[in-house]
Amino acid sequence: MSLKFRDLISKTIGFRLAMWYSAIFILSSLLFFTLSYFYLSESIQQKDREVIQSELDEYIAQYDAGGADALQKEVEFEKQLSGKNHFLVRLAGPENDTVFMNVPDKSGHLDYQELENRGQKKHGHWFYLKTKGNKDILEVALQRLSDGSVLQVGKSVIKRHELLERFKEIFAGAILLVIVIGLTGGIILSIKTLQPIRNLLAAINSIINTSNINARVPTRRSGDELDELSMAFNKMLERIETLITDLKRGLDNVAHDLRTPMMRLRVNAEMALRTEHTEDALREALGCCIEESDRITAMLKTMMDITEAETGAMKLNLEEVNIVPLVADAVDLYGYVAEEKGLTIHTALPEALYLTADSNRLRQVLFNVLDNAVKYTPSGGVVDIEAFQENRRVTVLIRDTGIGIPAEEILKIWDRLYRGDKSRSQHGLGLGLSLVKAIVLSHKGTIEVTSEPGSGSSFTLHLPVSSASFAS
Repeated sequence: MSLKFRDLISKTIGFRLAMWYSAIFILSSLLFFTLSYFYLSESIQQKDREVIQSELDEYIAQYDAGGADALQKEVEFEKQLSGKNHFLVRLAGPENDTVFMNVPDKSGHLDYQELENRGQKKHGHWFYLKTKGNKDILEVALQRLSDGSVLQVGKSVIKRHELLERFKEIFAGAILLVIVIGLTGGIILSIKTLQPIRNLLAAINSIINTSNINARVPTRRSGDELDELSMAFNKMLERIETLITDLKRGLDNVAHDLRTPMMRLRVNAEMALRTEHTEDALREALGCCIEESDRITAMLKTMMDITEAETGAMKLNLEEVNIVPLVADAVDLYGYVAEEKGLTIHTALPEALYLTADSNRLRQVLFNVLDNAVKYTPSGGVVDIEAFQENRRVTVLIRDTGIGIPAEEILKIWDRLYRGDKSRSQHGLGLGLSLVKAIVLSHKGTIEVTSEPGSGSSFTLHLPVSSASFAS
């Protein structure tokens, strides 16, 4: 394996995840073994000490009852009864001189000096005694008797050590299996865990290589974070696909609506070139060209305004505004159009409604919504306008009896350049309502629409009264 390949492998998330899992698994196993070892050691030691202490108590009772002779007889009786000699028993007088000594079988040569040294000490109930050559170890309990004598009882712990050594040997053999299981488990875990990410990368590479955003990431419906990431990515792709579709349709609309003023602009310029160069003819041609360029400029400016409002870059000239005169101006402006179409505009307005806002931007909102209502209401229809204040916000309701909006198009009417099938017969680019919503949101307000095809639509604007709503 080359150094470059090893370096690449070591930098992958899958490798690191497998190594982390393996390390945690192996270290956890080692910790479990260590704790088990100490628990087993403590348990066996406690059991041995209970046995030694029981023998010590029995010997003390015999000594108290009959002295050294009774103690010696008890030791001999136990040896005959069991057929084995398990315990070290030493009885020393008040001056630490050995009165009686029983040495266990196969104990080797005891270090008697250590026994005597221990007998002189007033403290230290338990101690370990090694035979000469360290071939055996005894655990000894010491008890000073009522008459000043010292009784020492001990038992070999070699079997305890053998059991613990066997335990360590078993674990040493099992550790290889633990390492294999840890590495295998880490690899399987990394593969299963990172599979959603691999699927995500495959989808991304497919989109990059083919420019086809129809690719989707498979989901497992497990509900974990990686599955949520896959579902969020799929939703993002769906949203992007929708935006691209809307953009294409919007560009088609822009191209279609720009074609007419551009053609008129060209026709006017060509007519000026072909006719006699009189001052009046040139002025008329230039005037027509300016008018068409103004239409194009207005459309582009509207699109820029929407972008500024949506990104929060729109500059608002906030001041205390009475919205009632603004509504009245909109009604006056579209009153003539409504009269020509045979429409009736009804208003229900108080004397004044003050709020903090940009009056010019609010005028754009009211004009666009009212223009929409008048444009799509047939002859004989009615447009109602109502304004009032409640709960620290101003509400403006514009309701018409027009053609209405299909349910599947209600959410789309706010999209930039969107025009429904029924609206294509009317002049416009589909930017008015997008601009309305953008301006209302920039004022920290909301706008709602309810509609029923054939019965009309209702647009409701909610705008905060106080400028404190803009402090964010």
